[in-house]
Amino acid sequence: MPALTSARLGADFAKLWTASAVSNVGDGITMAAGPLLIASITDSPALVAGAVFVQQLPWLLFALLSGAYVDRLDRRRLVVTVNLVRAAALTTLALTIATGTVTVAVCYAVLFLLGTGETLADTAMGALLPSVVAPDRLSSANARLYATFTIGNQFVAKPLGAWLFVIAAAAPFGLNALTFVLAAVLLVRLRPAPAPAATTHASVIRSIAEGVRWLWRHRLLRTLALSMGVGNVAFCAAFAVFVLYCRQRLGVSDVGYGFLLTAFAVGGLAGTALATRLVRTFGRTVVLRVGLVVEMLTHLILATTTALWVVVAVLVVFSAHGMVWGVTVASLRQRLAPSHLLGRVGSAYAVLDLGGAAVGSLLGGLIAGVWGITTPFWIAGVTMALVALAAWRPLTQSQNRSEAIEEG
Repeated sequence: MPALTSARLGADFAKLWTASAVSNVGDGITMAAGPLLIASITDSPALVAGAVFVQQLPWLLFALLSGAYVDRLDRRRLVVTVNLVRAAALTTLALTIATGTVTVAVCYAVLFLLGTGETLADTAMGALLPSVVAPDRLSSANARLYATFTIGNQFVAKPLGAWLFVIAAAAPFGLNALTFVLAAVLLVRLRPAPAPAATTHASVIRSIAEGVRWLWRHRLLRTLALSMGVGNVAFCAAFAVFVLYCRQRLGVSDVGYGFLLTAFAVGGLAGTALATRLVRTFGRTVVLRVGLVVEMLTHLILATTTALWVVVAVLVVFSAHGMVWGVTVASLRQRLAPSHLLGRVGSAYAVLDLGGAAVGSLLGGLIAGVWGITTPFWIAGVTMALVALAAWRPLTQSQNRSEAIEEG
């Protein structure tokens, strides 16, 4: 597989792709084991959801600042450094678990540090890609990266993370630390990209404002960012307590919870395989509109069902939509944003996208704790219906060829 990727997209993409694959496995292990760790310390929905919130909070606090520095610093070295710092944080967490000194506060501190690293590393990786592959291959490259995420992060890592946690609670976090070290080693071998064109003497605030203005003036990207910002408030309000939903409403075990998460992988893999074909066949407008409808129906069905097979089917369809949407939007943003603004435009988008996830995670735990485990799903379903209505007409711009779309 790496050899095929090298031949089609270049040796540098193969290195970036492999590093992404390795770190995605580690991330997926922690994503499965993390909620189980918190749930083993406390049964409070607010505290369980709070663990998700503290990892996403840095996107609200630091995403714009991270984007500014991604456009000023060597992006490859930045990702390497951040990966090593994240490895050290996970090693610390593993040691506290192994010695029986882990607390909710320790978990929150490590997760906050991991989230802060993500604002830098994820933004830098997205900005690196256009310097590694040609513009007309961005869709293919993104599809490969998303497929790797699906296979490594969800198919392999989720059940492995849950199984490792049952065997030895510290093991999944120690293994994730190793994956970050390996990813850093792989990226060191990546050919240095051209230095970002952003002027380092400009103030950070002015640099951030330039990226925000560009995104806000582009009608299509602004609509997509706002839609997913609100959409992620809804999604994460519901799924922040998904581990408790699985236990209390579906009656699945910890290991069963890990395997249930692989339903996301099944749909995600299909979505990455079909994304480019669906856009070519039906056009971006139809694909994006259908995606908003899928989001609405997902939450409403999960709020009403207790049948495990229905939940699995819904998660498969939802994940397929998520990957199609992700590949489509990421490729559009990388094509349309100027090279020297990629970090700042990407981080401005992420403030709405992942910042919304942070807000949703906090609200979901509070809502579930007061009104019950299904209430966040009901609220999410209604919210996505309103988002779909608001975005329906603006998304018609997505029918145009992306190469011809100019700044709005």
